[in-house]
Amino acid sequence: MICALGSAVCYGTASVLQAMAARAAEPGTGSGVDPGLLLRSLRQWRYIAGLGLDGLGFVLQIVALLSIPIYAVGAALAASLAVTAVVASRLLHVRLSGIEWAAVAAVCAGLAMLGLASGEEGDRAGTDALRWSMLGVAIAVLLVGAAAGRLPDKSRALVLGLGAGFGFGVVEVSVRLIDSLALPGVLANPALYALLVGGGAAFLLLTSALQRGSVTTATAGMVLGETIGPALVGVVWLGDRTREGLAWLGITGFAVAVVGALALARFGEPPAPERTEEETAAREA
Repeated sequence: MICALGSAVCYGTASVLQAMAARAAEPGTGSGVDPGLLLRSLRQWRYIAGLGLDGLGFVLQIVALLSIPIYAVGAALAASLAVTAVVASRLLHVRLSGIEWAAVAAVCAGLAMLGLASGEEGDRAGTDALRWSMLGVAIAVLLVGAAAGRLPDKSRALVLGLGAGFGFGVVEVSVRLIDSLALPGVLANPALYALLVGGGAAFLLLTSALQRGSVTTATAGMVLGETIGPALVGVVWLGDRTREGLAWLGITGFAVAVVGALALARFGEPPAPERTEEETAAREA
């Protein structure tokens, strides 16, 4: 659980550092999507530090997935939005409303309940059918992303966000389905390809959602997709359980943490850069 929370802290802090780097980068043309923004951001030490934290967060996430139930890891990762909100309020001077501070407290309370209720990870290895199913879901995520481009903005953001969440969920489940990294056996495991395709598809869909629709809607969809589905798979097919007699506390903690994260969904995107007085005057003219 410490690794899962550490992963959330890494992801949440990385988002703010990358936001600061993007704001400090040289302005683009203002004509919409700016492919050069990534290259300009890479000149900022904060962006490099954010990428390092993302890598460390992923390693901690893998360790957590191999030690505790998927539902606990999923809820902890959703809590990265709470970390982003708190860090942004300090470093980016973003004002949090009373409701948002209450949401941060709810996330912390939900994770505390989950920590008390969580048992050890399930002892089921998972079937070949489940491994192939994960690969099928990963491919379906790509197809959904391609089809979602024709939807209206609001619906498109929700579908892309959900798709990204399912992709990240495939990664969570696939880690548990790879029982050995020894060659050549691992190359015959469909879960390996599900992990790679699901992670890549999730990144592409989330990027498209943030560029072309409501960030809050997309992030909320992602949180739902990456928590509820994988949690059910872990309980039903992999044997994840809570401690004896504490199932009610685990369910309550999971629900509270996810609802709190949804209330903080607007922090899924870095704040836009502030305009100078000259830019404001030119825009008004």
